[in-house]
Amino acid sequence: MSVPGTIDRPAAHGPRRDPHMTSTTEELAAARSPRQKLNRTRKLHLIPEALARSHMAERAREAESQRAAGQLALANRLQRRSARLQRRAERASHRARRALAQAVMQ
Repeated sequence: MSVPGTIDRPAAHGPRRDPHMTSTTEELAAARSPRQKLNRTRKLHLIPEALARSHMAERAREAESQRAAGQLALANRLQRRSARLQRRAERASHRARRALAQAVMQ
């Protein structure tokens, strides 16, 4: 019999491989698989960080909303105060004109 190889290392059956040939898709998928598992593991480890980032972003939006609400409330208070002071000034002006008119009439 003319069978290539030895008892410890039998020759591979099938066509011989040229080392310069490109890899098959199965080999590429097998080679990529550990990397994908590593990426998935890394993503799982990054989930708490992503949750914390999301939580902090939500808190920042909430703080900004509260700040805007506070500014709006302050603006309303100042507007009411301004209107009240304006009415007071108008009443004082009216009293002054009335007193002047009465002084002139006497």
